[in-house]
Amino acid sequence: MKRWLKAFILTYLSVLFFGSFIAIGMLWTGTIEKVLPVISDIKIFLYYFFAGAIGGSLRHLYMFCSHYMEGELTDYRKWIMYIFYPIFATGTAVVAVTLIQSGILLIEFTDYDDTPYAPISIAFFVGFGFNRFVNKLNTVSKNLFKPEKNNQEESNKEERNP
Repeated sequence: MKRWLKAFILTYLSVLFFGSFIAIGMLWTGTIEKVLPVISDIKIFLYYFFAGAIGGSLRHLYMFCSHYMEGELTDYRKWIMYIFYPIFATGTAVVAVTLIQSGILLIEFTDYDDTPYAPISIAFFVGFGFNRFVNKLNTVSKNLFKPEKNNQEESNKEERNP
């Protein structure tokens, strides 16, 4: 990987990591709402979004630095992972919290004086473990949406071979 690309990725991940903290702080204090009042309608989703960004960028900063120290940043094609995975993690974090709050994924949140600490924490973990969460989601999706044709064929096989 070229030196300028390494510098770009490190800068990008650092800005995403620290910028997400600043964005959450601005949401928390109401600074963004003063400038853009419409934000109050989606404020809670922005918390999840930025928490996912913090998790995704933290993990990829760690991976980038670890691979750099080990001299393993030789494949130029891996830049796409460092750029896009944190972006994917942000949206996935919002979807994960929505799935949990809808009752589809069974995790129960405890409310503390109307503060969304638990959902924000889940969003961070989903961002951090984005690829693992997507793998689990894929497994759930496969099981949930199995074609009925295969289920009928399996039932018929079981009936013939008790």
